[in-house]
Amino acid sequence: MTESPNRHSLRSDLDWTFESVESVSRTFALSIELLEKPVNSWICTGYLLCRAADTIEDESTIPPVARAELLELYDRVIDPERPDDISHFMREVAKNRPKTVSTDWEVLEETDRVFRVLNTFSADVQEAIRTVVREMSIGMAKFLRRYAHHGGLRIQTIDELEEYCWYVAGTVGELFTRLLSCSNADKRSEPDTDDVRSFALLLQLINIAKDVPVDLRTENNVYLPAEWLADEGVNHDAIENPAKHDAVATVIRRVVEHAESYTDGARRALTTLPENQAGMLEATTLPYLLALGTARELHARADEAVESAVTLERAEVAALYSEMREGITHHDIDPMSEAVKRGRYTQ
Repeated sequence: MTESPNRHSLRSDLDWTFESVESVSRTFALSIELLEKPVNSWICTGYLLCRAADTIEDESTIPPVARAELLELYDRVIDPERPDDISHFMREVAKNRPKTVSTDWEVLEETDRVFRVLNTFSADVQEAIRTVVREMSIGMAKFLRRYAHHGGLRIQTIDELEEYCWYVAGTVGELFTRLLSCSNADKRSEPDTDDVRSFALLLQLINIAKDVPVDLRTENNVYLPAEWLADEGVNHDAIENPAKHDAVATVIRRVVEHAESYTDGARRALTTLPENQAGMLEATTLPYLLALGTARELHARADEAVESAVTLERAEVAALYSEMREGITHHDIDPMSEAVKRGRYTQ
């Protein structure tokens, strides 16, 4: 057992967590900036621990089974009832270091710092974070083992895609909900579980639709369901075949439409969040609006999404962030949603 770090080093670790979130996800960093203390540090720490699992899952230079084993070790380290400690995990991370190191991997190599911050939180906050990260890690490991013989994920059905989306995004939504519960005495304001699921599926399905070529080229993963590709006469191996360009674009639009079927549930999740409490409503509404904007762009630019990632203009993201900084109420969500769908923040 190592000695407890002093107050100075803990402050350094905490500052580092905020800097690191911005380095790996500027969009998520914007949401964290909308949160008040101490919830911002809880969410920041929880996100980095989730991101560690995501970084392991995505590192295609490591064989799938080895990635699954590393995620299973990570689960044991996070479980306070298990004997493995963080130093064991850090040694295994070092052994698996890729030749070309991404910013995400550099952050992964500092996971022990995130753990030090985690251990300063109250027992209920720690339990909320640990439970979510463990669910994500084991779920990702399961999918890696399932498709180990392919070298990358090859999702077969829409049901399987939604299962995967829960592990990689639903768990993050659950993290928000659990930490809201830790900060909120009024449990009546917690979102319904089905609505939290809808929120997660909306966001992650849109992310999948916008990143089809990136996921294939960098991670060797194809998330477009084989059953929907087959409807258009395509298989996973033909995603980049120019002759199948239009067919793949059709499937991308179908994924977007399916994602949009969860909009109502996602909206309900937002309207149960308390107003004027730690910035939680604003921090959660921002990614919702960004997802709606990205869906709008994908409908218009699905052909482009076959070849490169589709993203929003920085000016639109900045305009939405500015609105959140001003503070919103539940009554603002619908008119802002309509404005995003019509592209009014792009003008």
